[in-house]
Amino acid sequence: MSGLPDWLNASLPPAARHPGLAIARLGSERNFGRGGFQLTSPAFSGGGELDPCFTADEEDAVAPPLEWTAPPPGALELALVVEDATGNSSEPRCHWLVWGLPGQRGKLLEGEVPPRTGKNALGNSEWLLPDLPEGEPHQYVFQLFALELPLTLMPGAKREDLLAAMEGHVVASTALVAQYTRSQEDEEDWADDDFEL
Repeated sequence: MSGLPDWLNASLPPAARHPGLAIARLGSERNFGRGGFQLTSPAFSGGGELDPCFTADEEDAVAPPLEWTAPPPGALELALVVEDATGNSSEPRCHWLVWGLPGQRGKLLEGEVPPRTGKNALGNSEWLLPDLPEGEPHQYVFQLFALELPLTLMPGAKREDLLAAMEGHVVASTALVAQYTRSQEDEEDWADDDFEL
């Protein structure tokens, strides 16, 4: 899937290039990675595989940990949008909406509850666990935005509300991609667990 500007194409693997991504709307060549702004995770490398413990394939699964560098001066708040870039729909499937993060270097610990969250694709205000058919690879794009003003959105806002509130106020942006493919082995592990005494 294409339709993205060159600066974003160069930063995303081909399978993650969905034209409806939040960063395609709110990011720009000027603000992408501005001042060295970068998002990473201690749980996976950029483009690497998401561990099943962050998906519906494991019990008690939680959101993965994330870390980011200091945004450029003038950033008062950070917002995070996580979307599944796999599929042909006009909008990618939304897995997490987070805002209210301080405009400074920071992190979210594994399973940590963020300050404010919006509704994911299922209408819940939490990390939407990837739940995939066996053998079908999906690309998850973690998009972090540094904003020049604090958002006044109420918790539980929808994706479109968050994107509209951020429009025109993004001073820096960055993205991190993780992929996940449910394997038959994962399903066999579940089956084995069912029969253990």
